[in-house]
Amino acid sequence: MELHAERVKTGAAAHGFAPCRTVVLVGLMGAGKTKIGRRLATRLNMPFFDSDIEIEEAAGETVEEIFRNRGEAVFREGERRVIVRLLSQPTHVLATGGGAFMDPSTRAAIRRLGVSVWLRADLDVLLARVARRRNRPLLKQPDPRAVLAGLIERRYPIYSEADLVVDSGEGPLELTASRVIAALAECPRASLPPDRENAE
Repeated sequence: MELHAERVKTGAAAHGFAPCRTVVLVGLMGAGKTKIGRRLATRLNMPFFDSDIEIEEAAGETVEEIFRNRGEAVFREGERRVIVRLLSQPTHVLATGGGAFMDPSTRAAIRRLGVSVWLRADLDVLLARVARRRNRPLLKQPDPRAVLAGLIERRYPIYSEADLVVDSGEGPLELTASRVIAALAECPRASLPPDRENAE
């Protein structure tokens, strides 16, 4: 199946650093995974993938339509397959959906083949960001704040298992991208190809 990596303009990676495994961004909706992911890909000279876009291409439906027509369980199954397929591709930056890292087998695949970065944001920041978009299936509720608060309570303990945690606040996205690159440069797993780590 054809993949849809975004081709990014060549830019100088910070201090010559280049990850040796796929950088997987995890976190709640509104954390900035896609926008920051594109900036990371540009600065690290890597392709960028968004798992939700790949899921939509594979299903021929939007994420919202899949949720509505086939339910969340079917969506999560397709999401798991797509992410595992993407992780088998050459090194890139991958933005995942908010629930992807909650799936134990998806989380294990990310751990085995990628380096995970949790973009952590507080409730007010998330709420302000998601209010700008109306295509969030899990927020089709009368009280989005309560929904997000519940997701934070359930998901943040799992997100904390990511290799790296970088705060995604209200500042410039480029600053957050710089913090991610700095954290990756200090992370031994980011510089160790999966085949070498898994062979040890």
